[in-house]
Amino acid sequence: MKIVIIIPTYNERKNIGTLIDELQRQFCKMAHHEMSVLVVDDNSPDGTAEIVLNRSEKYGNIHLLTGEKAGLGAAYIRGMVHALNGMKADAVFEMDADYSHKPEDVPRMVQALDEGADFVIGSRYVRGGKIPDEWGMHRKMNSRVGNFVARYVAGLNKVRDCTAGFRAIRSSLLRKVDLKGLRVQGYAFQVALLHEAVVNGGRVREIPVEFIDRTVGESKLAFSDILEFVINAWWIRYQSSRTFLKFAAVGASGIVVNLGCFSILLKLDLNKYIASPIAIELSILWNFLFNNCWTFGSRETCTRFSVRGIKFNLVSVLALGISYSSFMLLNLLFPQVNPVVHQGASIVPATLVNYFLNSYWTFRKRTENVS
Repeated sequence: MKIVIIIPTYNERKNIGTLIDELQRQFCKMAHHEMSVLVVDDNSPDGTAEIVLNRSEKYGNIHLLTGEKAGLGAAYIRGMVHALNGMKADAVFEMDADYSHKPEDVPRMVQALDEGADFVIGSRYVRGGKIPDEWGMHRKMNSRVGNFVARYVAGLNKVRDCTAGFRAIRSSLLRKVDLKGLRVQGYAFQVALLHEAVVNGGRVREIPVEFIDRTVGESKLAFSDILEFVINAWWIRYQSSRTFLKFAAVGASGIVVNLGCFSILLKLDLNKYIASPIAIELSILWNFLFNNCWTFGSRETCTRFSVRGIKFNLVSVLALGISYSSFMLLNLLFPQVNPVVHQGASIVPATLVNYFLNSYWTFRKRTENVS
């Protein structure tokens, strides 16, 4: 596997050379992989690029990509695009240049990729992970609050360390993400990319690491980065909630159609066990048409309308089976209850299945390779 470690730099002359040397020693432990380093330097005035060029003459796997200073996220996006398209990487790393990430942890993270993970996080907040003992309350609160916002506002609650900057990612997963469409430049990039990885079905694994405070140079985190981070987390939540709220509104109208049709069919003396699936199917068709035109109308899907129609029918059959089975079970368990109540209750599991399968399969968003 060809793996590229991307290291963004700005005024890291005192760190980058020794970091590259240490990484080379770790690469010797992974001879079965083709390891490279891509330094993305934002035109550092302190001569960082010259140090990298010096190391590239010594080692054959060191690469330099320069550009204007535009933030951590912009640097990573530039580096990832180059690694994917120019270097044909099978996986990329995110790694800081200031020694806050230990080079000796790289082999363990590569092993996690070998074991099937798509997105490996060097985590400070799983068992075995550690933050610096010398961190004061203010620094600890910044880190903890950032993770809280990412987990419970942006919806990444299953990940313990959402803001970690030490990560390994398969190219097959990255190619599903519109990197340039993330619209983040600073540290908010970490959460934005992780969210897209989760949405696209990436298998996330957290490896415990010890985070170390830099001893040379200055931190690049600014108030504008914190503000962008918080705004981006709420934007992710809004985007997710907006789709769900639309789907819920359509679902509510579908319930009216379902129960209305069911009641009409009962008045026409149709057997309730026949009226139920007919009402369910009519409501599912109603929901599909409105979801296709409104809920997911702005989404550029990856299949033609005819293919979506076939997928929808398969989902409909499954939802019909779940709802009808629930309806029959409720009638058997509570025969004295009005069947309209059973019909309404049976809608719930069918709605959940209908939403998730249609959202992530029938109306799955088209993803393009970065360029």
